[in-house]
Amino acid sequence: MGLTRPGIAIVAPGGYAPDGEALARAVDGLRERGHLVRNYYQPDDRYQRFGGTDQARLAQLHDAAGDPDIEIVIALRGGYGTSRLLGEIDFDLLARSGKLFVGHSDITALQMGLLARTGMPSFSGPMICDDFTRPDRSEYTMRQFRDCIAGPRHNIDWEAAGNPELEVEGTLWGGNLTMLAHLVGTPYMPRIDGGILFLEDINEHPYRIERMLLQLLHGGILERQQALVLGDFGTVRMSDYDNGYGFDAMLSWLRQRLPLPVVTGLPFGHVRDKATLAIGADAVLVTGEGRARLDMRNYPALPARFRNSLLARGDG
Repeated sequence: MGLTRPGIAIVAPGGYAPDGEALARAVDGLRERGHLVRNYYQPDDRYQRFGGTDQARLAQLHDAAGDPDIEIVIALRGGYGTSRLLGEIDFDLLARSGKLFVGHSDITALQMGLLARTGMPSFSGPMICDDFTRPDRSEYTMRQFRDCIAGPRHNIDWEAAGNPELEVEGTLWGGNLTMLAHLVGTPYMPRIDGGILFLEDINEHPYRIERMLLQLLHGGILERQQALVLGDFGTVRMSDYDNGYGFDAMLSWLRQRLPLPVVTGLPFGHVRDKATLAIGADAVLVTGEGRARLDMRNYPALPARFRNSLLARGDG
């Protein structure tokens, strides 16, 4: 269509947008920046807690994959709902489309299914709600997003005090811990050997985080990885019953028992300032002297005609 900015499709495999006016402003803002935007989510069609019926949400994914004017498919939001669709998603169609699928949280189920069934990389990154709808949109999040999808290499640096010193390389994969634990034993769980596994979650008590990590351990997944990288897990209300058992105590206990190094502080999760990570990329993780760096390479990115414009003009 002669555009210098990539076309963006919005899909809602999970929840619906709670604020229609904020969504409209976000769509208008993307169009003002030169993007063609196709919003396959229709607010009036929301169903129960979902962004449409199961069949409607499935159609959104397939229609966006088949749209020749679209380069990037961004999830509206997380919540819950993608799991309902896994058995019906045409993963081969999504892989053949060559589009960049972006999101996090509940969308992890789609991303892991893509990787497991087709080997297709995708991107753990921002979603429309609320990364693009919020009035105080994060420049860090937007810069990370455009730099990563522009490719063909991307890196993240962060403070990493209290972490082991290491240098490892492997396939980068992961996402939301709840969704990863949920997929264990299913055909939608990738088998990655020698990988670098990153995880995040929200509103989960430390004992639930521990329990899900133990599920990954007992499922034989953690022992096959080079390193475990933890992003943001939010905060939960603790009680007297916890008796000193919190996130730090849980982490200390796990570090003594897990068969791989655990690195914390990754700027990723249900937070305002989040990195974008290329799932399925070749990656190198280096930690030392209180800092960590994650380098990604060899993953699908935007065509050069979009890449140069995106990086030159920015999207923040």
